[in-house]
Amino acid sequence: MDNIILYLLHIIQAQYQQICWLILFICRYIPLKQWAHDEIHSPKYQKFTTDKLPIIKTFVKQDWILWNEYYRLRYGKAKAPIKTQRGKTRNVPVDIECPLCGAPHEYLYDNTGGRGQYKCVICGRTFVTGENLTAQMRFHCPYCGHSLAAVKSKKFFRIHKCANKKCSFYRDNLKKVDKEHLLMPYGKNRYKLHYIYREFTVDFFAMELSSLPQNASSLNFNKNNAHIMSLCLTYNVNLALSLRKTAQALWDIHAIKISHQQVANYARTAAILIKPFIDNFNYKKSDTFVADETYTKIRGVFSYVWLIIDAVSRSIIGYQVSDNRTVGPCILAMRMAFENLRELPKNFRFIADGYSAYPLAAQQFFLRFGDAFKFDITKVIGLTNDDEVTREHRPFKQLIERLNRTFKATYRQTCGYDNLDGANYSVTLWVAYYNFLRPHQHNRYKVLNELDDLKGIDTMPGKWQILIHLGQKTIMNLQNETLKGAEPLSIEPWNNVVEPCFPAEPPYAAKVY
Repeated sequence: MDNIILYLLHIIQAQYQQICWLILFICRYIPLKQWAHDEIHSPKYQKFTTDKLPIIKTFVKQDWILWNEYYRLRYGKAKAPIKTQRGKTRNVPVDIECPLCGAPHEYLYDNTGGRGQYKCVICGRTFVTGENLTAQMRFHCPYCGHSLAAVKSKKFFRIHKCANKKCSFYRDNLKKVDKEHLLMPYGKNRYKLHYIYREFTVDFFAMELSSLPQNASSLNFNKNNAHIMSLCLTYNVNLALSLRKTAQALWDIHAIKISHQQVANYARTAAILIKPFIDNFNYKKSDTFVADETYTKIRGVFSYVWLIIDAVSRSIIGYQVSDNRTVGPCILAMRMAFENLRELPKNFRFIADGYSAYPLAAQQFFLRFGDAFKFDITKVIGLTNDDEVTREHRPFKQLIERLNRTFKATYRQTCGYDNLDGANYSVTLWVAYYNFLRPHQHNRYKVLNELDDLKGIDTMPGKWQILIHLGQKTIMNLQNETLKGAEPLSIEPWNNVVEPCFPAEPPYAAKVY
């Protein structure tokens, strides 16, 4: 019986070796389907890739006496104080000590001849007088362990670079460079060869997501009423009319005389009240998010709108308007999308194009929250399905592209926006209309997110009033959570209003919003 078991084990081992050999042969000589786009592995596109996180070492206070005892045990003698030559005096002040190990001035070199830099013979640390080492972090290359050097300082981040020419990351990238470029002067500058890390100097996770312009008009109407305000929102947002066309429609259809500036004031105030509700609403979220950025015009200058939708419900769960295309607005839009999530779903997918801001933002989420928000960006590159990844995820990318066309149709008649604040409140109102008021064909001409408060309301102006009312309730709930022990604020309805209404004078308008 033992011989049979031993014989079977030998057969299993032989089959395992044969399988390994066949797999290696197939990988080397038999072409398989292309699973990744060629641009991802091409050295010409290395500048658009995101390197992995570095090794971060924080400051740890040490004891120079323990260091000296270690030298005594290891080498047989401890470090002796520095002796000066005859006729020379030491330029190290008596009150200076090493900030890392605390060694006194007898163990410090004047490293730059009186220009303020010193070196400790105990721990080998160089420092400058007045330098605060406790607040510093040291970044090291994850491939060679070499310390990174800060080479550039941008508006929102600093670039750290590994200058080690023996780094494995540098050598592997150098092998992919065309030989003709190596012979040209500054030919290497066409490629990204060294390891690079971007340290962000702005905390995008501490920014307020629901902030909007502060100059909101009062809701204490003297001439008009809530119904006229809701009519303005219906024409301006639902029918995508400009401010002047909205004012003209109110005069031609309803004989209501109102200026286009008053329409803008109503829209701005409504956006300030509705935004907290749509940002804090508990959307039904699946395991697939799709993101993209599109162009708008503000005063004739290109600006950007970042949109993130859920692939199943197709609701807009993250959005941001910015005048730049950096990683900061991308992080803010992702924060909106991940609202009310303690961790990412299993088999989570985040689908976007090949823009480098998305991997950088994903890296910052992992650096901030750890494994609970660790995810990779699935890149859909180009317009044709040249690889298996693009072919599989192209339908998801088409969803966000169709959303971009729908959004652009709403502001094309207005030829863009006048300022960034106007773009902010206009996009906020459009997102509220898209998620809660607009019927969708794929959803059997129903809204994406049904609200119990909107049931039984047939007119669109009445629905806008309910949304503003829900926004005010959300703001009061948020304030009651932050102000512990504060009494709940009462809501008093307007007088002489037939449609459902919201309070006349919001007590929070002068505080945060």
